[in-house]
Amino acid sequence: MFNVSLPDIAEQFRLLPSRVSWVVSGYVIIFAISSVTYGRLADTYSIKTLVTIGLILFNTGSIIGFLSQWYPMLIAARIVQASGSGAIPALGMIIATAYFPVSEKGRVLGVLASTVAVGAGIGPVLGGFLTGTFHWRYLFIISTVTLFTIPSFRRYLPHQTRREGRFDTPGALLMVAAIGSLLLFITATLWWTLPVGMILMACFLVHIHHTESPFVSPSLFGNEAYRNMIIMAFLALSTVFGVLFMTPLMLRDLNALETGNIGLVMFPGAMVGAVSGITGGRFVDRKGSAPVVYTAMTLLMSGFLLLSTFAGLRPWVISLNLILCYMGFSLLQSSIAYMVSSTLPREQLGVGMGVYNLFFFMSGAFSAAFIGKLLDISMDHAPINPLTATVSAGPYSNLFLLLGAVLLCAVWLFYVTLRSASRHGGLKPGP
Repeated sequence: MFNVSLPDIAEQFRLLPSRVSWVVSGYVIIFAISSVTYGRLADTYSIKTLVTIGLILFNTGSIIGFLSQWYPMLIAARIVQASGSGAIPALGMIIATAYFPVSEKGRVLGVLASTVAVGAGIGPVLGGFLTGTFHWRYLFIISTVTLFTIPSFRRYLPHQTRREGRFDTPGALLMVAAIGSLLLFITATLWWTLPVGMILMACFLVHIHHTESPFVSPSLFGNEAYRNMIIMAFLALSTVFGVLFMTPLMLRDLNALETGNIGLVMFPGAMVGAVSGITGGRFVDRKGSAPVVYTAMTLLMSGFLLLSTFAGLRPWVISLNLILCYMGFSLLQSSIAYMVSSTLPREQLGVGMGVYNLFFFMSGAFSAAFIGKLLDISMDHAPINPLTATVSAGPYSNLFLLLGAVLLCAVWLFYVTLRSASRHGGLKPGP
């Protein structure tokens, strides 16, 4: 919702694009960090309590945002929002994988993937309508609807007593600072944050090897199947986020569409993706997640090739091609989450899924920054694909092919991981 409101916010506060981008990038940084933090806290504290705290923080930030009269207050509101909303992806996946039987896990994860697809489709349309009809502050009012879900969480989530264990505060702070620095480097291109982030990450790795109850156990990344699945997910999901970032730019540049119409072009794919996520989740329960992963990647690869070929043509053609990408995205989300959770022992489920969510959102930040830079330096390049419809679409056509190459790397890593796991019995991709 907030992406489409950035021009209005920049105009009201008289901001340069680099400054107004913090409405989104600042949120993403805190959101990614808080998701892994809530995941780690879930290994010790009650999920019911953590969800309640997260939603209260999110709605507190929403109220501050609605009342904000100057830019620093708006950024503070987004940071408070993100510190609470990070609880939802981390704890939602834990609820799906820990509180439902194995026979229903895929279906539940499919529903979660579908809600993401629906949000991706409705967000730009709803954001454009509210900003154009009322004011961008009303985006915060819409967010407060989540406050009314707290009673249901309090009623239906099982009660848990605090489990034994000490929370590694120094380790958490080191990891937060390291990841925050790296995300700043990715989203804002602040070059000094890269060496700072690498030094902090080195300190974090030393710390967890010399602490009795570390924030993240070294054995987590010693788990080869889990490590490979995280890398594969990062590569595959970065291609999806790359399409979602690049397509609005392409529609504005090549088709001269306004914000509202861009949202309408992307909307059908999001709705089809919502249905396919639920269907794919049920298929995971019956046949296992590996076939669903391969199906998702086939759909994505087909979508990338078609977008590379038809870039610059009429918007309805692009909308049809995006349906394949959204379907692949939804199927990929539910099936990968299933497989990642299956590589983890129960005592590492919280932090393991939190780290997965961290890489999930980092892939989006990395992909947007990387593709943005490539677009800057390739705006005059001719298309490599000989079937590309228009010469002016060359930069976008070439980047869709690049995303396809990255996806092939993810497919190869997934195949190698499954083959290795089948020999050692270390991964259960489904029933």
